[in-house]
Order: sequence, then C-alpha cells, then structure tokens
Amino acid sequence: MIWHLIKSGSNPGRLNMEIDIDLAKSCADNNAYFRLYRWDPYCISLGANQLFEDINLKKAENDGIEVVKRPTGGRAILHAEEITYSVILPLSFGLSPKQIYSKISQALLKGLAEYNPKLTSAELESIQPNFPDLLKKSSGVLCFASTAKNEVKFDSKKIIGSAQRKLNNVVLQHGSILCGQYHRNLADYLNKGISEINKLKIELENSTTEITTILNEPVDYNKLSSSLINGFRIEFEIEFADQISEHDVINFELN
Repeated sequence: MIWHLIKSGSNPGRLNMEIDIDLAKSCADNNAYFRLYRWDPYCISLGANQLFEDINLKKAENDGIEVVKRPTGGRAILHAEEITYSVILPLSFGLSPKQIYSKISQALLKGLAEYNPKLTSAELESIQPNFPDLLKKSSGVLCFASTAKNEVKFDSKKIIGSAQRKLNNVVLQHGSILCGQYHRNLADYLNKGISEINKLKIELENSTTEITTILNEPVDYNKLSSSLINGFRIEFEIEFADQISEHDVINFELN
C-alpha cells in the first residue's frame, strides 16, 4: 500500500467535500491517503441524509458561513477553530470498516498525546448510543451532542467527531478535531426558537470540549498537524511516499 500525505490548507466547505469524495472515488487498490485541512470561510456541514431545513440558511449567509452536505453520515457541525482529517483507504488494506474506524481513532489518540502530555488521558467511547432515539430529540441535529462508539473523548466530553462511508471497495472517513470554542455557536444557526437554542447551547457546552479549553492556551496548528501525522504513522506502521501540498491538490473548479 502506497500512502500519500495531503496538507491542503484552508478551503471553502464545498471544495473540501469535493476533494474528499473525489479522492475516494478515484483511489486505486494500492493507494491510500491521509489528509489534513481547515475551513475558510467557516462552514456548517450536514450529514448526507440531513435536511438543509434544519439550518437557518439566511442567518448563515448573512454571517458569511457556508452550508454544505457531507458525503458521509452524521449530523450538523460548525467547522471553525479545528483541524479536520480525512482518510481514504481501500478495503484491500485488510481491515473492515469498523476496524478502520477504531484504528484511525487510536492514531488520533497518539497524535493528541504527542501534541501535549495533558491530552494523554483522552480515550475512546466504549458504548454505542441509541441513535434512533437520539434523533428524535432536539439535539439530534447536532453531531457533538453525543459520542458514538470509538469516537475520541476527554473527561467524558467529545473532542473529535468522525463519520465514515464505504464507496465500493474504498472507505472514506473524516472528522473534526476541536481546537477552539467557536463550534458551539452552531445552535444559533438552527431553525429553533430562542428557548430551545439556549438549551442546546448548554447541552453543547456540557457534551463537548476543545484543546484550548483543556490546555488553557492557544493551539499551535502546525505543531498539532505534525503530531497527528506522527500518531497516524506510528499506529499504522507506515511511511508516507510523498506529501501533496495545498497548491498541488486544489485543482478542482467549483461549478
């Protein structure tokens, strides 16, 4: 398996999603990709089966926040002060989608621990929630309102949210590594009443945490990227054949 590292910088949400899905659709059996990226402008992404009607699109537009669909499942995320990862891995690697999910989470744990020893106590969720019941609640539209099995949490609060999709014989998985608190503003963009929005803000505060909150200092995004790459390298026992830069990967045109 030939592994490629992609550091594609900050891009609009639609482009970020197009790059992920294009890599997954074009991935050969002997190639795999690990990509790190950010979002400019900030962006709300919805799970593949989620409705745009969940979001106050006019307010998002007025505030310069893009709204897009992800090719994966899950629920709404406000991508802001974070690093997002994606992994594109053929099943010819020899792992099932569930095994891939777990192994990626272990790699992320190693990356967090390398970034700062205080993050060593991050761990994987061991219990799978009842998603049909969760989706019936007002918080069901929010990705970070609950933690799925093998997602990364710190002190019982979710710090990394991930989603996965299998396209033919290739697995695409991507997820948000929360660095700052801006993602909590997602509740302001839901089509809910003021009272419900305030409740959801409290719920997000109680169910999530971020690197800046834990360490009480700004995130060094370059150092965090390097740490995540090393964690991935160690867990998967690989070396990257090459590093594809921001300028090389962004050759997509937005229609």
